Amino acid sequence: MRIPNHIGVIPDGNRRWAVDKGMTKEKGYVSGLDPGLVLFRLCKEVGIKELTYYGFTTDNTKRPAIQRSAFTKACTDAVEMLSKEDAELLVVGNSSSPMFPKELLPYTKRKTFGKGGIKVNFLVNYGWEWDLGDLMTNKSNNRATITKCLKSNDISRVDLIIRWGGRRRLSGFLPVQSIYSDFYVVDDYWPDFSQEHFFKALDWYNTQDITLGG
Repeated sequence: MRIPNHIGVIPDGNRRWAVDKGMTKEKGYVSGLDPGLVLFRLCKEVGIKELTYYGFTTDNTKRPAIQRSAFTKACTDAVEMLSKEDAELLVVGNSSSPMFPKELLPYTKRKTFGKGGIKVNFLVNYGWEWDLGDLMTNKSNNRATITKCLKSNDISRVDLIIRWGGRRRLSGFLPVQSIYSDFYVVDDYWPDFSQEHFFKALDWYNTQDITLGG
């Protein structure tokens, strides 16, 4: 089986899951923590070299304060959970904004935890406009120069993006690195994650014709 080097994860559907369970929307975020850890360990097991989680976006911060507090804490807890694993962690997002959790500032430079071995990126308070901001003042169309101008330049090209929650959109996820990504959608909500979702996505990816435009 051909295994992607880099998988992007859009863990959507937390609020809808909570409502279906009779809870308020903000209660759904904490239920996404364990699935994230399980997925990380599965990726290590099969040999994925890099994994990027979509935490929350600058647009998400427009949601009600109680939800914003809940998903910010969930992202902080998730990163701290991963710091107890063998991983090379990096948090990418607008850290100069008051919406960026101060607890995650130490992770804005990549750090190795345990034995390392797999790069793990967490997009927190991330916005594609913020990421591409330096390109506005650089008129070069050279690929290397464009990549260097990205604030997310330490994140490699994404081979496979898996989105939970049934939505068929990227929602601004790493627009440069995802330019040739294959996109797999799981209809189940993120808190209902199962290993089967992951392995089905890998099976599907294995059948794709990867040409990168060539």
